[in-house]
Amino acid sequence: MPSRFDLTGRRVVVTGASSGIGEAVARGFAEAGARVGGISLDGGAPVDGIFVAGDTGDPEALESLAERADREWGGIDVWVNNAARLMVRPAVDTSDEDWHGLLRANLHGYFYGCRAAARRMVAAGSGSIVNVTSATRIQAVPGLVAYTAAKGAIEALTKTLALELAPHGVTVNAVAPGATDTQMNAHAYTAEVRRRYEERIPLGRIATADDVAGTVLFLATDAARYVTGHELVVDGGLTVNGAVGHAED
Repeated sequence: MPSRFDLTGRRVVVTGASSGIGEAVARGFAEAGARVGGISLDGGAPVDGIFVAGDTGDPEALESLAERADREWGGIDVWVNNAARLMVRPAVDTSDEDWHGLLRANLHGYFYGCRAAARRMVAAGSGSIVNVTSATRIQAVPGLVAYTAAKGAIEALTKTLALELAPHGVTVNAVAPGATDTQMNAHAYTAEVRRRYEERIPLGRIATADDVAGTVLFLATDAARYVTGHELVVDGGLTVNGAVGHAED
């Protein structure tokens, strides 16, 4: 009898699949025996599968990928929305172009991905959608106004879609990474930023992309089939750490 954690043969699409968390997720699914496809700006293929170059802010790019996966695989079991970019800029210095450009991939692309996946999963009567949000939605970081606004909106999108799609056998959940070592964060994570994170994170280190990928894979297994509408925070305890060094009685 197959394990509830078995992902063999699952048909999986990952956005932002060529680097960072997306790459780790794609590799994780492939190692677990799933068929994997994805989209990224450079079209990089971390594993064998259906990988294309494209902008997730373009709804046609995601519809085209979903249609191809559906045609070649006969359906889509799991869709992971992960593609994003980081912009560190105070709100007063954020132009209209900055704001809309950031939301194009970080929010609109998630909706387009959810819609493309849901259309096919509803028809099939099953499926799992996982959206990568961020712990910045819980513990705000100055300078990340557009990024954090997008991540908060994705959390709300996740909950609403979970209710809409539950009657069709489709689960929708989110994974909120805390500080994570990825190419996207390479410039922002100076030596001082890293030192502060290591001091603030109870587990004592910044996450790797694999630390986050494991949670994404779990939500796609049958072991999580009764979990929907939730955001799992993967941050090493950062957002629950209120320690300021109170003196003992």
